[in-house]
Amino acid sequence: MNRYMPITGHDCTFPSLLIDTHAPIDVLHDAAAYRIRAATQLLENFAGPEKPDHAPVVLQELTLACTILLRDGCDLLDVTTRRLQEQLTL
Repeated sequence: MNRYMPITGHDCTFPSLLIDTHAPIDVLHDAAAYRIRAATQLLENFAGPEKPDHAPVVLQELTLACTILLRDGCDLLDVTTRRLQEQLTL
């Protein structure tokens, strides 16, 4: 596994957002959990019983923010999973 892995949500020719795949597993897991919790909190605010009336543009921006957070979290969890699997095979 390469030391630095670009996140999948930022598609460009020269990646600037990278995951250090050699970071401690608890740090990788914590970063993933933080992003997933943030996306969950955003979505819960819009799924409340009040059912606020929001413009489509606001909802589109909300879904983009959640998508970025969830994609980053999944990338971090993928690295964490690979690292744990490597430890099991040693």
